[in-house]
Formats: sequence, C-alpha cells, structure tokens
Amino acid sequence: MSSQNPVFIPGPTNIPESIRRACDIPTMDHRSAAFPPLFERAKTGVRKVLKMDEGEVILFPASGTGGWEAAITNTLSPGGKVLAAQHGMFSLKWIDLCQRHGLDVEVVKCPWGEGAPVDRFAEILAADTGHEIKAVLVTHNETATGVVSDVAAVRAALDAVNHPALLMVDGVSSIASMDFRMTEWGVDLAVTGSQKGFMLPVGLAVVGVSPKALAAMEGAKLSRCFFDFRDMLKLGTPYTPAVGLINGLGASCDMLLAEGLDNVFARHRRIAEGVRAAVAAWGLRPCAVSPALYSDTVTAIVLPEGVDGNALVRHAADAYHVAYGAGLGEVAGKVFRIGHLGMLTDVMALLGIATAEMAMADMGVPVTLGSGVAAAQDYYRTNKAAPVQAAA
Repeated sequence: MSSQNPVFIPGPTNIPESIRRACDIPTMDHRSAAFPPLFERAKTGVRKVLKMDEGEVILFPASGTGGWEAAITNTLSPGGKVLAAQHGMFSLKWIDLCQRHGLDVEVVKCPWGEGAPVDRFAEILAADTGHEIKAVLVTHNETATGVVSDVAAVRAALDAVNHPALLMVDGVSSIASMDFRMTEWGVDLAVTGSQKGFMLPVGLAVVGVSPKALAAMEGAKLSRCFFDFRDMLKLGTPYTPAVGLINGLGASCDMLLAEGLDNVFARHRRIAEGVRAAVAAWGLRPCAVSPALYSDTVTAIVLPEGVDGNALVRHAADAYHVAYGAGLGEVAGKVFRIGHLGMLTDVMALLGIATAEMAMADMGVPVTLGSGVAAAQDYYRTNKAAPVQAAA
C-alpha cells in the first residue's frame, strides 16, 4: 500500500482533495469562450490574497524560479545594479540568477539565520544618490533557515531617501500562508508558486506586478521571450496554459478566502508556535537567531554536534515514511526542517512532531519521547483554532 502520511516539507505541500479534483478536469480548448472566466477567477483570487489594489497578476507555466526570472528580465537591463542580501539558499539562488543575466549585484552577506539587513540596506540606499541601484531584492521567507524578513521596513528605507528602485519580493514560501500586503508595503514585483501556500502541484509561477513595474517593463533591455510580460498582457496566454492548475488556483483562492485570510495566517502562526514549543522541549533551537525572525511556514531545527540532519531526514523517510526538509547550503547536515504550511492542522502537526521525535531518538539525539508532543499539545489545547470550513 502506498504511504498516506502527510508531508512535512516546506513545499510542495499537502493538497486538499477538493483542489486535487479541481485540477483534474477534461481537456479544454484554451482559445474557447470557456477558458477566460476560469482564468479571470484565478487572477482575481490571487489579487485578493496578495492584497493588491492595482497592477496585474501574471501566471506562467513554471515554478517560482521562473517567476524570479520573469521579474528581473521584464524590468531591468544588462549591467543594471541590484541590491540583495545573501542569508540562505534561496536568497543565494536569486542572486545567482541575476548574475547569470549580467546584472551587477551588490550582495550584503549575512549569517544564515538572520533576515534581510534593513539597516545596511538603508545605508547603501542613502549613499546611492545617483540612483544606480535599479532594484532591491528581498526574500520574504527564507525557506532554508526558517527566517522571515521585514518587507515593509525595506520599503520604508527606500521611501526615506526617495529612492526609485523597484522592490522585488520572493514570497514563494510565505504568500497565502503568511500576511502579505503588496500595495500597503509598496511591493513592485511579488513572486510565488502554486505548490506552497496555494496547496497545488508545482507548475504555476504567480507574479504580482505593480503599475511602477509595468512602466519599467517598457524600457527594460534584458532578453526575454517565454517570460515576456508584454505577450502575457496582450494575449493572456500566448502559449498553452496549465489549464488544470489554473482551475485549481481559482479553487484554492476560494478556499483561502472562505476560511478568511486572517484565519489562515492565525492557523499557520498557531501551528508554528506548537512546533516551536516542541523544539524547546527537545532542548534544541531554531536556526533563526531571534523570535522576531521565526517563520510561520517552516522551522529549521539545529541538531547537536555530530548528528547529521540529512541522514536523519533519510532515516525518517525510510523507517516511518514521513518526509521532512533536509538542510541546504551552509546549514546542510546541521539542521532538519519541519514544514508547517498549506493544508495542515494541529492534529497533523502532532503527527509530524511525534515522528520527528522517533527519528531523532533512533539517531542518538537525546530527546525524551513524548516531550515535544506534550509541549505542542499543551499549546494547541490552550490556543484553540477558530472554526473554519473543512477542506474536502
């Protein structure tokens, strides 16, 4: 029998049955009159999830990485200067993508476990009186380390010196699970993917584009073809779209909005706090260096010296058929990650905590079986969930 255990990786996430069914539709002629209502439903839902008052939502058949590439190629030119921080694997990958496109990236290196360095960004932006910096990149939620960055503070740093640079945000593992306010925070390009908070299979890059970014598109000189916003805005779908996923995205947005975005964010916060209570009970700590940086979608847990986190993840998969996230880059082997986003409940989280305890005990980590479960149970019992519409 195939495993029916939920996954505890930070994406792809568990898929609600109703969304799975929404993706499973008969072949449709995407040039027929039947497709536009389905397409508009998905884009309208995304606008609400992004809290986006103006601009455009563009959907590409790609992953979040495709969204990164679309963001830069549609708004920047060869040799353009970009400001970014390197503080985890995914912030590093976005920097690498920019460099491969011939952009001049000013990289602020930070310890893995810290967030975007707002104060350092502010200094650099203030010193850039010639406005050579054309874009500032922020990884809202660094999936490798379980760290959230303050996007609003970066916007405030830009505004304080009237800097015209575009604010580009990687929200791949935050959007639809953690509060994201595109218009209020002055985000010009917001990137996410279908396989995280939207609880879909991988295959859609979702990009929110502000009016300012749309204006920048006209003068951008980086090469683009497949990811050209102009074609998408003119034709809607200049090539064959992922029709099933787009229908599923509409269903996902309906589900999130029916639960209520505030309830969605509160659920993720509550589940994350239970996981963090378990981590403390085990005598371990998150990779994030302070509680203000704790992510509500993934916790990277630092293991004792001599315990290989990636071996622990393999053992959990082999012995208990449960998937956790391995450590990446500078924290490879030093941490393992519990993803707690998407279709997840307190009860499902307890399963993940209990299995992690067994796997750690097997690997020689000095944890008391039941300690983390009890700590999470205590938290969940005293911080009960608001009634929500059950996922079908």
